[in-house]
Amino acid sequence: MRLRFRLSALIFGIVLTFSPANAQEPIQIKVAERYTLAADQVYRHDPARHNATHQLTLTLVYFTGSDWPRNAMVEAARKVAEILERCGMLLRQVELVRVDAPRRYHYLNTPISRELARTLQLAKPTVYFVTDTRHQPAFDAEAIGRGNSQTRPELADSVWVTRATRDVGVALAHELVHVLSDSGQHVDLPGNLMREQTAPENTQLTGAQCAQLREVGAKNGLLHVMK
Repeated sequence: MRLRFRLSALIFGIVLTFSPANAQEPIQIKVAERYTLAADQVYRHDPARHNATHQLTLTLVYFTGSDWPRNAMVEAARKVAEILERCGMLLRQVELVRVDAPRRYHYLNTPISRELARTLQLAKPTVYFVTDTRHQPAFDAEAIGRGNSQTRPELADSVWVTRATRDVGVALAHELVHVLSDSGQHVDLPGNLMREQTAPENTQLTGAQCAQLREVGAKNGLLHVMK
Protein backbone atom coordinates (compact mmCIF):
# COMPACT_ATOMS: atom_id res chain seq x y z
CA MET A 1 0.00 0.00 0.00
CA ARG A 2 1.61 3.26 -1.10
CA LEU A 3 0.01 6.68 -0.66
CA ARG A 4 0.81 9.23 -3.32
CA PHE A 5 3.26 11.94 -2.28
CA ARG A 6 3.31 11.21 1.47
CA LEU A 7 3.30 8.34 3.93
CA SER A 8 0.10 7.44 5.71
CA ALA A 9 -1.52 4.50 7.46
CA LEU A 10 -4.07 2.42 5.56
CA ILE A 11 -7.54 3.87 5.94
CA PHE A 12 -9.40 0.57 5.77
CA GLY A 13 -12.84 1.96 6.48
CA ILE A 14 -12.85 4.96 4.17
CA VAL A 15 -15.95 5.63 2.10
CA LEU A 16 -15.86 8.39 -0.50
CA THR A 17 -18.76 9.91 -2.40
CA PHE A 18 -18.63 11.04 -6.01
CA SER A 19 -21.20 12.24 -8.49
CA PRO A 20 -23.03 9.23 -9.96
CA ALA A 21 -23.02 8.36 -13.62
CA ASN A 22 -25.85 9.59 -15.81
CA ALA A 23 -28.72 7.30 -14.80
CA GLN A 24 -30.23 7.51 -18.31
CA GLU A 25 -27.08 6.43 -20.10
CA PRO A 26 -27.14 2.70 -20.95
CA ILE A 27 -24.40 0.61 -19.36
CA GLN A 28 -21.94 -0.49 -22.03
CA ILE A 29 -19.91 -3.14 -20.26
CA LYS A 30 -19.19 -6.61 -21.59
CA VAL A 31 -16.63 -9.37 -21.20
CA ALA A 32 -14.56 -9.44 -24.38
CA GLU A 33 -12.25 -12.35 -23.56
CA ARG A 34 -11.54 -14.92 -20.86
CA TYR A 35 -8.25 -16.72 -20.54
CA THR A 36 -7.33 -19.25 -17.86
CA LEU A 37 -3.68 -19.64 -16.91
CA ALA A 38 -2.38 -23.19 -16.70
CA ALA A 39 -0.47 -24.21 -13.58
CA ASP A 40 2.86 -24.15 -15.42
CA GLN A 41 2.17 -20.54 -16.39
CA VAL A 42 1.75 -19.58 -12.73
CA TYR A 43 4.31 -21.74 -10.93
CA ARG A 44 7.95 -21.81 -11.97
CA HIS A 45 8.31 -25.11 -10.14
CA ASP A 46 6.11 -27.98 -9.01
CA PRO A 47 4.29 -26.45 -6.01
CA ALA A 48 4.52 -28.19 -2.65
CA ARG A 49 1.06 -29.71 -2.81
CA HIS A 50 1.74 -32.07 0.09
CA ASN A 51 2.08 -29.05 2.38
CA ALA A 52 -0.93 -27.19 0.99
CA THR A 53 -4.19 -27.02 2.93
CA HIS A 54 -6.15 -24.37 0.99
CA GLN A 55 -6.73 -23.30 -2.59
CA LEU A 56 -7.49 -19.87 -4.01
CA THR A 57 -9.12 -18.88 -7.29
CA LEU A 58 -8.22 -15.44 -8.63
CA THR A 59 -10.05 -13.37 -11.21
CA LEU A 60 -7.87 -10.69 -12.81
CA VAL A 61 -9.73 -7.99 -14.73
CA TYR A 62 -8.27 -5.54 -17.24
CA PHE A 63 -9.74 -3.32 -19.94
CA THR A 64 -9.54 -3.28 -23.70
CA GLY A 65 -7.35 -0.33 -24.68
CA SER A 66 -5.76 0.02 -21.24
CA ASP A 67 -2.01 0.24 -20.75
CA TRP A 68 -1.84 -2.87 -18.56
CA PRO A 69 0.05 -5.54 -20.53
CA ARG A 70 -1.03 -9.13 -19.96
CA ASN A 71 2.50 -10.22 -19.01
CA ALA A 72 2.51 -7.75 -16.09
CA MET A 73 -0.60 -9.40 -14.65
CA VAL A 74 0.81 -12.89 -15.19
CA GLU A 75 4.02 -11.92 -13.39
CA ALA A 76 1.96 -10.47 -10.53
CA ALA A 77 0.01 -13.73 -10.23
CA ARG A 78 3.29 -15.67 -10.12
CA LYS A 79 4.57 -13.54 -7.26
CA VAL A 80 1.31 -13.96 -5.36
CA ALA A 81 1.56 -17.74 -5.83
CA GLU A 82 5.14 -17.74 -4.54
CA ILE A 83 4.27 -15.74 -1.42
CA LEU A 84 1.03 -17.47 -0.48
CA GLU A 85 2.50 -20.93 -1.01
CA ARG A 86 4.47 -20.33 2.21
CA CYS A 87 1.12 -20.23 4.02
CA GLY A 88 0.03 -23.58 2.62
CA MET A 89 -2.10 -21.98 -0.10
CA LEU A 90 -2.13 -22.81 -3.80
CA LEU A 91 -3.65 -20.92 -6.68
CA ARG A 92 -6.23 -23.36 -8.03
CA GLN A 93 -7.12 -21.15 -10.98
CA VAL A 94 -6.16 -17.75 -12.34
CA GLU A 95 -8.53 -16.30 -14.93
CA LEU A 96 -7.72 -13.21 -16.96
CA VAL A 97 -10.86 -11.33 -17.98
CA ARG A 98 -10.65 -8.57 -20.58
CA VAL A 99 -13.55 -6.14 -20.39
CA ASP A 100 -14.91 -3.67 -22.92
CA ALA A 101 -16.11 -0.57 -21.07
CA PRO A 102 -16.06 3.22 -21.47
CA ARG A 103 -13.00 4.99 -20.08
CA ARG A 104 -14.73 6.15 -16.91
CA TYR A 105 -14.79 2.53 -15.71
CA HIS A 106 -11.01 2.28 -16.04
CA TYR A 107 -10.66 4.24 -12.78
CA LEU A 108 -11.46 3.32 -9.19
CA ASN A 109 -14.41 5.55 -8.35
CA THR A 110 -16.91 4.15 -5.87
CA PRO A 111 -20.25 4.72 -7.68
CA ILE A 112 -18.81 3.90 -11.12
CA SER A 113 -16.88 0.88 -9.84
CA ARG A 114 -19.95 -0.45 -8.03
CA GLU A 115 -21.79 -0.32 -11.34
CA LEU A 116 -18.94 -2.16 -13.04
CA ALA A 117 -18.80 -4.95 -10.46
CA ARG A 118 -22.60 -5.26 -10.32
CA THR A 119 -22.75 -5.67 -14.11
CA LEU A 120 -19.89 -8.15 -14.44
CA GLN A 121 -20.75 -10.42 -11.47
CA LEU A 122 -17.31 -12.09 -11.54
CA ALA A 123 -15.94 -14.71 -9.16
CA LYS A 124 -14.23 -13.37 -6.05
CA PRO A 125 -11.74 -12.33 -4.94
CA THR A 126 -11.61 -10.09 -7.98
CA VAL A 127 -8.56 -7.99 -8.87
CA TYR A 128 -9.15 -4.96 -11.10
CA PHE A 129 -6.14 -3.55 -12.92
CA VAL A 130 -7.17 0.06 -13.48
CA THR A 131 -5.56 3.16 -14.90
CA ASP A 132 -5.78 5.17 -11.70
CA THR A 133 -7.98 6.08 -8.74
CA ARG A 134 -10.38 8.99 -8.25
CA HIS A 135 -10.27 8.50 -4.47
CA GLN A 136 -8.61 10.95 -2.13
CA PRO A 137 -6.28 10.20 -0.49
CA ALA A 138 -4.98 8.35 -3.53
CA PHE A 139 -3.43 4.95 -2.89
CA ASP A 140 -1.64 3.04 -5.63
CA ALA A 141 -3.57 -0.08 -4.66
CA GLU A 142 -6.62 -0.56 -2.48
CA ALA A 143 -8.23 -3.55 -0.80
CA ILE A 144 -11.96 -3.68 -0.13
CA GLY A 145 -12.91 -6.45 2.30
CA ARG A 146 -16.12 -7.30 4.10
CA GLY A 147 -15.33 -4.89 6.92
CA ASN A 148 -15.06 -1.76 4.76
CA SER A 149 -17.72 -2.44 2.14
CA GLN A 150 -20.99 -2.08 4.04
CA THR A 151 -22.04 0.92 1.94
CA ARG A 152 -20.61 -0.55 -1.28
CA PRO A 153 -21.36 -4.29 -1.10
CA GLU A 154 -20.67 -4.89 -4.80
CA LEU A 155 -16.99 -4.11 -4.15
CA ALA A 156 -16.52 -6.55 -1.27
CA ASP A 157 -13.62 -8.98 -1.71
CA SER A 158 -11.92 -6.96 -4.41
CA VAL A 159 -8.51 -5.38 -4.98
CA TRP A 160 -7.87 -2.37 -7.22
CA VAL A 161 -4.36 -1.95 -8.62
CA THR A 162 -3.46 1.28 -10.43
CA ARG A 163 -0.81 1.69 -13.09
CA ALA A 164 1.29 3.71 -10.62
CA THR A 165 1.81 0.63 -8.45
CA ARG A 166 5.42 -0.45 -7.99
CA ASP A 167 6.42 -4.07 -7.31
CA VAL A 168 2.99 -5.13 -8.52
CA GLY A 169 3.19 -8.76 -7.38
CA VAL A 170 4.19 -7.89 -3.83
CA ALA A 171 1.60 -5.09 -3.67
CA LEU A 172 -1.12 -7.44 -4.94
CA ALA A 173 -0.19 -10.12 -2.40
CA HIS A 174 -0.31 -7.46 0.35
CA GLU A 175 -3.78 -6.31 -0.67
CA LEU A 176 -5.05 -9.88 -1.06
CA VAL A 177 -4.01 -10.65 2.51
CA HIS A 178 -6.08 -7.65 3.63
CA VAL A 179 -9.06 -9.09 1.75
CA LEU A 180 -8.60 -12.74 2.76
CA SER A 181 -8.11 -11.88 6.43
CA ASP A 182 -10.72 -9.08 6.27
CA SER A 183 -8.39 -6.80 8.18
CA GLY A 184 -6.64 -3.52 7.54
CA GLN A 185 -3.92 -4.28 10.06
CA HIS A 186 -0.27 -3.48 9.35
CA VAL A 187 2.82 -4.61 11.24
CA ASP A 188 6.32 -3.26 11.82
CA LEU A 189 8.15 -6.58 11.52
CA PRO A 190 11.22 -6.39 9.27
CA GLY A 191 10.67 -8.07 5.92
CA ASN A 192 6.98 -8.71 6.57
CA LEU A 193 4.52 -8.51 3.69
CA MET A 194 2.09 -6.52 5.82
CA ARG A 195 4.37 -3.60 6.57
CA GLU A 196 2.60 -0.38 5.68
CA GLN A 197 4.87 0.30 2.72
CA THR A 198 5.23 -2.56 0.25
CA ALA A 199 8.72 -3.28 -1.05
CA PRO A 200 10.44 -6.15 -2.90
CA GLU A 201 12.14 -7.34 0.30
CA ASN A 202 8.88 -7.42 2.31
CA THR A 203 7.41 -10.83 1.45
CA GLN A 204 7.29 -12.80 4.70
CA LEU A 205 4.21 -13.79 6.69
CA THR A 206 4.17 -15.09 10.25
CA GLY A 207 2.45 -18.30 11.29
CA ALA A 208 -0.25 -16.27 13.01
CA GLN A 209 -0.87 -14.18 9.89
CA CYS A 210 -1.12 -17.29 7.74
CA ALA A 211 -3.53 -18.92 10.18
CA GLN A 212 -5.76 -15.83 10.23
CA LEU A 213 -5.99 -15.46 6.47
CA ARG A 214 -6.69 -19.19 6.04
CA GLU A 215 -9.37 -19.22 8.73
CA VAL A 216 -11.15 -16.02 7.70
CA GLY A 217 -10.69 -16.62 3.97
CA ALA A 218 -12.26 -20.08 4.24
CA LYS A 219 -15.08 -18.80 6.47
CA ASN A 220 -15.92 -16.12 3.88
CA GLY A 221 -15.84 -18.62 1.01
CA LEU A 222 -12.77 -17.12 -0.64
CA LEU A 223 -10.52 -20.11 0.08
CA HIS A 224 -11.29 -23.77 -0.50
CA VAL A 225 -10.02 -26.41 1.90
CA MET A 226 -8.13 -29.14 0.07
CA LYS A 227 -9.43 -32.68 0.52
